[in-house]
Amino acid sequence: MALTNPHATAGRVTAIVCDDSALMRRMLADALGAANVDVVGTAANGAEAIELCRRSRPDVLTLDMQMPGLSGMDVLRQLPPGGPGVIVVSAYTAEGSALAVEALSIGAAEVIRKPQLGASMAEFRAELGAAVQAAAATRPRTTPRAARPAAAPPRPAPPARRPSDRQSAAPAAPARRTTGARVSRPLVLVACSTGGPRALAQFVPRLPSPCGAGVVIVQHMPTGFTAPLAARLDAVSKLTVREAKEGDRIDPTVALVAPGGWHLRLEGERVRLTQDPPIGGLRPRADVTIEDAVRGWGDRLALVVLTGMGSDGLKGARALKAAGGVVLSEAEETCVVYGMPRSVEEAGLSDVVEPLPALPAALGAVIR
Repeated sequence: MALTNPHATAGRVTAIVCDDSALMRRMLADALGAANVDVVGTAANGAEAIELCRRSRPDVLTLDMQMPGLSGMDVLRQLPPGGPGVIVVSAYTAEGSALAVEALSIGAAEVIRKPQLGASMAEFRAELGAAVQAAAATRPRTTPRAARPAAAPPRPAPPARRPSDRQSAAPAAPARRTTGARVSRPLVLVACSTGGPRALAQFVPRLPSPCGAGVVIVQHMPTGFTAPLAARLDAVSKLTVREAKEGDRIDPTVALVAPGGWHLRLEGERVRLTQDPPIGGLRPRADVTIEDAVRGWGDRLALVVLTGMGSDGLKGARALKAAGGVVLSEAEETCVVYGMPRSVEEAGLSDVVEPLPALPAALGAVIR
């Protein structure tokens, strides 16, 4: 077990690396260092990782799923509330991908693939750096609230909050807004990123079948992880949920998940998958799918923006609103990271703002 780094730089993100391979631990530590992250410990097994997290209280833990003794899943379940944001670093195998998706559904923040032989380390470092930002953003807020005037009457304690991209001295009251807008059999587009698998596990099973004209989901994930995500959702949903394939048609009884590593394009009711360059580091990118849908569907669109880091969906939401569609966004109080919904809400584009448990019913009220 490596000792805590006494030279960690104040104010920088700190991380612990856990993997049973010494070579992978070294590669991850080097990549994190290149991303200006202070590695304060490395662990060769799950028990060491838990002890290091208890002692060092890092911002981020990179975690292998398949280890002897305590597995990565065991570690994730034993981490205390308020522990580090967890990045699953998974082998690109059927078992590894399924375990990674399960880990995301119970609390991991992000998943990245272990680098393959001959893969670009520059790309891996960039991907790991983005994952660190997202995972660190899931840590509880530590910024103190603004002091209230002495004469102010006491207020009840606010509900537990999820972290935000924007650190605020005094969290705003939960935002809720509904609209009387109705759309006839719309195509339903769902956009999400960090925390998305957990949110989708609550949202998608509560959708009816049929659902509007059909459902398309863009969740930011690497290649190989969206098929297990779709299978996991399919097992508990009324809709048929599967990873989209080239030439698929929009179907009111089906939810199509954009495959990791591909942009999902729409030509009317037909799906096209492209390897066009990533946009803002993302492929798939929700904006691409939304803007295609606007061109083909006009005002028969309903966009649902769930938890996620960044602002993917904002450009598409502008185009959708200009065409007369409806935008629903998740309220900050239930977001793992209040980034994507915040960008849409602050741009004045949200017709409906509701916490996650209320969004399926809110979408049902929009569809006619």
